[in-house]
Amino acid sequence: MVDVKCILMVEDNADNADLATWMLEDAGYSVTTAQTAEEGLALLEKSPYQLVLMDISLPGMDGKQAIQLIRANEQKKHLPIIALTAHAILNERDAILASGANCIVTKPIDEDVFLSRLGEMMA
Repeated sequence: MVDVKCILMVEDNADNADLATWMLEDAGYSVTTAQTAEEGLALLEKSPYQLVLMDISLPGMDGKQAIQLIRANEQKKHLPIIALTAHAILNERDAILASGANCIVTKPIDEDVFLSRLGEMMA
């Protein structure tokens, strides 16, 4: 039996979600997508995931707030989280990491960097 790694991706932009899903599935991962932080948090309660990809700029609750809620959950606090953002300015990077993200991947996504970071987090 193949050990498929299940990833939850929270991304409100359909094009970005499709591109990342294509990269991930091509690399052998199983991907579930959510368009809002609230939807992503609900999915986390229902199913086990090995990693979360969290867009930072989301409608409603933003990605940093969602990451903080995941970190506050005793069962989920060690779940690897990769933040996805187009905002690579230093202060924003610091705030994203302070919210509890393990690392940041900037958009547009560089497939090699993305899969490398993913591999590190899933090891």
